[in-house]
Amino acid sequence: MPRYHKLGKIPPKRHTVFKSPEGNYYYEELFGTIGFDGMSSLLYHTHRPTQVKEVLKSYDVSPKIAVEKNMKSISLNGFDVPAIDDFLESRKTVLANSDCHIILAAPKKSLKDYFYKNTDSDEVIFIHKGKGKLRTFLGNIDFEYGDYLVIPRGMIYQVDFDSEDNRLFIVESKSPIYTPKRYRNWFGQHLEHSPFCERDMHPPSELETYTDKGDFIVKVKKQDMIHEYLYAYHPFSVVGWDGYNYPYKFSIHDFEPITGRVHLPPPIHQTFETDTFVICSFVPRLYDYHPKAIPAPYNHSNIDSDEVLYYVDGDFMSRNNIKKGQITLHPTGIPHGPHPGAMERSIGKTETAELAVMVDTFKPLMVTEEAVKIDAGDYYQSWLE
Repeated sequence: MPRYHKLGKIPPKRHTVFKSPEGNYYYEELFGTIGFDGMSSLLYHTHRPTQVKEVLKSYDVSPKIAVEKNMKSISLNGFDVPAIDDFLESRKTVLANSDCHIILAAPKKSLKDYFYKNTDSDEVIFIHKGKGKLRTFLGNIDFEYGDYLVIPRGMIYQVDFDSEDNRLFIVESKSPIYTPKRYRNWFGQHLEHSPFCERDMHPPSELETYTDKGDFIVKVKKQDMIHEYLYAYHPFSVVGWDGYNYPYKFSIHDFEPITGRVHLPPPIHQTFETDTFVICSFVPRLYDYHPKAIPAPYNHSNIDSDEVLYYVDGDFMSRNNIKKGQITLHPTGIPHGPHPGAMERSIGKTETAELAVMVDTFKPLMVTEEAVKIDAGDYYQSWLE
C-alpha cells in the first residue's frame, strides 16, 4: 500500500546527525524492499540494531508435502487444527507452492517470550477468532474478528491475545503484497470506484520504545529455516520513523461489495494482489437484480489458477454442508461450480450474508501432511446428483 506515514520523532533531514535530549546519538536504519527500488522506511534507534551476541540454533520448518501434484478437489475442516500454546508452533501449513504458503493457526498464548521476523515472506493474517494487539518495532495495531493484518517481510513483531480462543488464516507471500493496481491512480491514491479507500487502512498508531540491554531472542525465518538470534538490546528501540514500508490492518467488514444486474466474476471481490496470486473478500451483499438473474456462480474452469476458499461465517450460497473454518481447494483446469440444488435455491433471493476469504494462485498448490490430517473426505464427489 504505497502511502506515506510517520510516527514518533524524526530529524528534519534524512541521513543527518540526530541526538536524544541527553545528547546521545540515534542510529538510522533503512528498512527497504527490492534492493533500493521498493518501498522503504527510515528508522531511528536508541542503539545500533546490529548487535548480535549469538546465533543459538537453527532448525527446518519446511512444510511436509503429502501430494505434490494434486488434481483433486479437496475440503479441509480448518477448526480441526489443534490449539497450541506457542504462536509459531501453532502455525500449520496446509497448502503450499513456491510463491506462497497457506496456513491455519490456533495459538493459545501470546507471543511474548521471543520476537519473530519473517524475512522470506510478507504475511497476511486474517483474524477469524480472537482479538488483541499486534506489537511491532514500528508501532502497535489493535485487532479483532474480521481484520486482515498485513505485515511486510522483515518486520520484527510480537502478538498479544486477549484470550486463548484464537483462530487465524495466514497467507505467506514470497512477493510483496499490494492493493490492486486498478483501484489506484498513477499517484497511488485509491480511486472512487475502489471497494475501499485510505480511511479503511489503519497503520500503527502507538510506538513503544525500549532502551533495555540484555538477552533478547529474535526468531528469524529464512528459506524455511528458523534461526534463533540473541540480540544485546531490545528490538523495539525505534524512537521514530517515516516512509512507505510498515504494517497495517484492513477489516473485511469495510470492504464495499460491487454488484450488478447479472452475476459478476470473482475479480470484483479482489482485496490484495501480488505477482503470483490474489486475495479476495466475499462479504454480505445484495444479489444481482436482473429479473431473470441467477445469483449463484456459473460453472467455470479456471485453467490457470488454483482456487482456495476459506469460509468465515454465514451461509455460503453456492455450497452444501459448509462449516466455519472450512477450506476448499479447486485445482487448476477442473471445472467446478454450485453444488446440486444451489443454483436453483439462489434464484429469486435478494441478498446473502456470506463471509469468506479466497486465494487464487497462478501455480498449482501442493497438499501437505497437515492438510491430510483434517481432510473432510471425498469432496471431489460432492457434485454428484
